[in-house]
Amino acid sequence: MTQVLVLVELVDGALDSSTPELLAAAAQLGEPAAVVVVEPAAALAAELGAELGALGAGIVFVASREGAGSQLVTPQVAALEAAVAASGDVSAVIVSNSTDGREAGARLAIRIDGAYQSDAVGIAAADGGIVVTQQAFGGSYTVTAGTGRGIPVISLRPHSIEGAAPAAAGTVREIDISGDTAVTTEITARHEQTQVSERPSLQTADIVVSGGRGLGSKEKFELVEQLADSLGAAVGASRAAVDAGYCDHNMQVGQTGVTVSPNLYIALGISGAIQHRAGMQSAKTIIAINRDADSPIFEVADFGVVGDLFTVVPQLIDAVNARRG
Repeated sequence: MTQVLVLVELVDGALDSSTPELLAAAAQLGEPAAVVVVEPAAALAAELGAELGALGAGIVFVASREGAGSQLVTPQVAALEAAVAASGDVSAVIVSNSTDGREAGARLAIRIDGAYQSDAVGIAAADGGIVVTQQAFGGSYTVTAGTGRGIPVISLRPHSIEGAAPAAAGTVREIDISGDTAVTTEITARHEQTQVSERPSLQTADIVVSGGRGLGSKEKFELVEQLADSLGAAVGASRAAVDAGYCDHNMQVGQTGVTVSPNLYIALGISGAIQHRAGMQSAKTIIAINRDADSPIFEVADFGVVGDLFTVVPQLIDAVNARRG
């Protein structure tokens, strides 16, 4: 069976939350193998091997590089290229659809002369090749296509693949990237903002509650946050709500904001313009609450409530809290 390489991203030395899904996607195409870059003094190889093996990686390619934590993407690209060479028989490379994942995937595709497919929402083996599913023209169409020439490099949207890869050996193989001479960008300083909320990340959350212009004001937008907190969800918003000043721009879901694909998406007072639907309609289940029965959001909703959200949502919050209690 051919190997499918997965780029593993680390966050403060821990596996990124996208890792299990990426390995599950790889298992649908071949034998999952993880690729990870660490600092030489990290001594994480054995620990990562066991952890990634439990998630389905048969082989864990580990590359050590001084200053890897302060270099943007280049070490990861070098590690992937070295892993492709060391594997010998690679059918695909899968990366997260994060900023770093997309950058690393595109650069790798150029190095190995492979086809790059970005923001896939589905992936499958077919007729000896690989078929990728993507959304096109602002989410108006879902298209499937072959991956073209060479080894395909695919970035996968979060929450696109269900299930998990079976546990595997997690055998660690060290790969040498010291000979890579590509110019890199060095991070000279980090200025981190204190997180003001314990809510999950918008891009990776299982549940997202979003509000639109129908909330009417910044003060009333708190209703969205109250429902989100009762569900343990992330908070999103339409562009209209952001432009009206109801919430911060980093909450915007849509074509010019964040693309999300949660298991549950709840839209409150959102009309459902095509630009917004482009960023959320791949959610597994969509619930819309809007007083206008003709709102486009109902075209993509699995469940719709036509009514005053200021009446419906408080009742929903009470019901959720009662169920949890």
